[in-house]
Amino acid sequence: MLLTLSPTPVPTLASAGSPNFIWLHQRRYLEGAQAIAQALFDALDDDLNPYVQLLGLPLDPEAGKPVCQEPAASSLPAEAFAGLVAEGLSCPATGVPPAALLPALADMSPAFLRQRYENRSIRALVQRTLDELDEGEPHQHFAGWPARIDGYLVFTVLRVQRKALRSYPSLQPNRFYIDGKPLATSLVVGAMYRFNEECSKSLNEPEPGAGFLFRPRETEELLRAAGKSLLDTPAHALGADPSTAQLFFTLNTISSLRYEGAEGIGRMLLARRGHPNVEEVFALTCPTELSDYRAVRKLLEMTSHDVHLLADGEKVYALGRQVGHYDHTREDLFDIHFVTHYAWEFSHAGQVLLRSRYGLPTLPRPRLNKLRFKRDLKRTFDLHHTDKITHLWEVVLEASKQPKGTLLVITTEALAEADRLKLQCTLIEPVPLTPLITQLITSIDGAVLLDPEGYCYSIGVILDGKASGHGTSTRGARYNSAVRYVESSPYPCLVVVVSEDGMVDVLTKENLAESRQ
Repeated sequence: MLLTLSPTPVPTLASAGSPNFIWLHQRRYLEGAQAIAQALFDALDDDLNPYVQLLGLPLDPEAGKPVCQEPAASSLPAEAFAGLVAEGLSCPATGVPPAALLPALADMSPAFLRQRYENRSIRALVQRTLDELDEGEPHQHFAGWPARIDGYLVFTVLRVQRKALRSYPSLQPNRFYIDGKPLATSLVVGAMYRFNEECSKSLNEPEPGAGFLFRPRETEELLRAAGKSLLDTPAHALGADPSTAQLFFTLNTISSLRYEGAEGIGRMLLARRGHPNVEEVFALTCPTELSDYRAVRKLLEMTSHDVHLLADGEKVYALGRQVGHYDHTREDLFDIHFVTHYAWEFSHAGQVLLRSRYGLPTLPRPRLNKLRFKRDLKRTFDLHHTDKITHLWEVVLEASKQPKGTLLVITTEALAEADRLKLQCTLIEPVPLTPLITQLITSIDGAVLLDPEGYCYSIGVILDGKASGHGTSTRGARYNSAVRYVESSPYPCLVVVVSEDGMVDVLTKENLAESRQ
């Protein structure tokens, strides 16, 4: 899983003997950390554009050692971090844990506790400095948990684009696990926490970075861990134990079950019993544990567009509805929408914070991104004519509304492909697609074949193509047949896959190649 560092020019890296060199494997560590960050955050939103740096602060302010950075030509001014270690070590609160954490820290030695709170204090100062440096900049830096290496306190610093980061809703900060770790406020923040954990584990190994490239967790595993982090937040808000509730795993399991062959569709409200904005229609004499997945799935059959299951994070206690005006600053009423089989959404105050499909969480991105679609058209067909791009966008937008899902195949050789596949499609007289025609022809099974001019040549097409091994078992036959067709086609082509659960994928040879890097 070795990726390029960044689309920015490759900076100078520190080498042994240089003033920015701290330990033997720091370059290897940085490359591994960048690879993990690139794969993880690109899977969420490639506009985040993650970039990883190392910041080393000398632990002994009197030793005369310089502030070290990797890459050596960093955009962060080293002088801004001078003196932070001395300030952090002199903090009177250093080493004094909050009373609520004492039970969890009882088995830790005083020396370990003091070092832990020294690190936390210095990290807070580093983050404050980064925030000050980022004022007015298009990006934002985040300092990970530091490690002590060869007389330095080494931080992994992650930089992401501010606009992409702030384009998604989040919950309020300042909620914590019993051990003092912060709870995630969004899926992106949860991913940052998981990334920091990976970096912290590697930095605290005997040879930091030596095995980093060979033992990283898979991107999907990190995404699932990020989803778990986010769903721990509503459990905590409702007074449940996040480690016991395991809401992310529980909701995935419930959504995966069928009842008498039917997929689970409905809603669940997470709120404490007696919440002022929840009205019970009828209560269960014996509340059902959320971990009794099949029983909860059966109860879900009784829900409607208005009446939902009511759960407190651990048990379903009634069926009811949301009433009145909810004060969203309370953050104690959450909505779970079971969209279709193995797909659900987590929302608060009408804003979707997470979508999960086949156990993999994603951000609530728009179903279609117009700028990316235009980019794909230009890259695939060298299409720059504004009217043609707008026409195709309107066609795709209409097709994306098809509730049963559909396939649009745009290819330069649409006429020839219609003739080649005439025994497994319905040929029609070439017609320029309009929203109305698109609505009609996408209502039947099979793909719609059109050219970059927007003319349709056949409908109900059964696509062919050689199996390349690049499909995915977590997606259906429609998506995987589109992958086979795109990879096998000798002609420039772009396929829009509209799934029944509302997902929309735009597939080109370039997009598929990039997703495998």
